[in-house]
Amino acid sequence: MLQKVALYCRISNEDSPYQESESIQNQKLLLINYAKEKNWSVFDIYCDENYSGLDDKRPDFCRMLSDAQKGLFSIILCKTQSRFTRDILTAEKYLHQAFPLWGIRFVTVVDQVDTNYKENKKSRQINSLINQWYCEELSENIKKVFYQKQLKGQFLGNYAPYGYQKSSKNKHQLLIDETTAPIVRFIFEQYAFYKVSYQAIASFLTNQKIPTPSQYKLSQGKDMGRKGIKHPGIWSASTIRRILHNPVYIGHMVQGKEKKISYKFKKVVAVPKQNWIVVKNTHAPIISETVFSLCQK
Repeated sequence: MLQKVALYCRISNEDSPYQESESIQNQKLLLINYAKEKNWSVFDIYCDENYSGLDDKRPDFCRMLSDAQKGLFSIILCKTQSRFTRDILTAEKYLHQAFPLWGIRFVTVVDQVDTNYKENKKSRQINSLINQWYCEELSENIKKVFYQKQLKGQFLGNYAPYGYQKSSKNKHQLLIDETTAPIVRFIFEQYAFYKVSYQAIASFLTNQKIPTPSQYKLSQGKDMGRKGIKHPGIWSASTIRRILHNPVYIGHMVQGKEKKISYKFKKVVAVPKQNWIVVKNTHAPIISETVFSLCQK
């Protein structure tokens, strides 16, 4: 009876764009050929693109684990152990605890991991350590590069602040967006000169059917990722407040307001104001410093 095997492929931004060998298609081809050599029947191919090896919520990764627990196949095959996970706790949880209970054999082609062999366990654990060290070192290097760019006043956000757009020639440079800048000026004027509240300004913009910042990004073809929009079409008082207190609108770049608690988690914490990275006059202002000061008062 042929053994059924699940093929798992993964690639993310942590992998060098020049490592063509890591592409999903090349991983698939390698695994399919290996399964043929072993005379294993391919049950399904599971692929996650643009997901970190530290992310345990990968869609196909979770689907594969669910199928494994149901006993739909008996082998999981990956190119390397790092394709399965770069997290040492996840590797230990499945390779040495869950998979033996589920009757699942874990095999890799390149680093020759095979949970059928007990003497292979130390090399699996060493792989886990190396994979985790790689993530730690990569995270620290990226932080250093980002910090230097922030000190130079280069914009590093995924999306330009509402009222601005990224330059097509330099993605770290902000340019005024003539479509949304008038809305920003309206918000500041209403608050500074007419003392209109956050909520009243938000309600007015909603009633006038002015696209919210999130809606506007979507209309421009921006990918909002997996978060989506909480309340489409509805401006909130908190959105108005954020705009009114953001020095970006007087031409100053303020970054480093938040930081991740760890490279392993997405959770961020607020950074004390005195530690923010502020670089003045990095781009054209939408409003004057006088109007901005009035709003802060």
